[in-house]
Amino acid sequence: MSDALDPEVVELAGRIFDLARQGDAEALAAYVDAGVSPDLTNDKGHTLVMLAAYHGHAEAVSALLARGADPDRANDRGQTPLAGAVFKGEDAVVKALLAGGADPSAGTPSALDTARMFGKTELIALFGDR
Repeated sequence: MSDALDPEVVELAGRIFDLARQGDAEALAAYVDAGVSPDLTNDKGHTLVMLAAYHGHAEAVSALLARGADPDRANDRGQTPLAGAVFKGEDAVVKALLAGGADPSAGTPSALDTARMFGKTELIALFGDR
């Protein structure tokens, strides 16, 4: 038995990751509703939520979280979607992740640590309310 992945499956997964990067909330929701894992992860440990968050797509993040995606799933470097959104200055994504249950203390560095590093006092205050 071969451990090789079906090239068609790899191609489809690549298209789905691209949808997350592009923020196509409707298409992502349709794929997840059809059975794709909301926590689909690429070779670097980036989930669909991570990619959507990092590229500033709050609606896509919300759609994935509403379908059971883990808001705190860290990539292979220990980074969470929330920390990535803080780093990128994506306030709408930060709010979507918090509404979806993201933990500001999760990951390395955490979103809270990232906010402190960049002097984002409004986010530090927001995270403190959690």
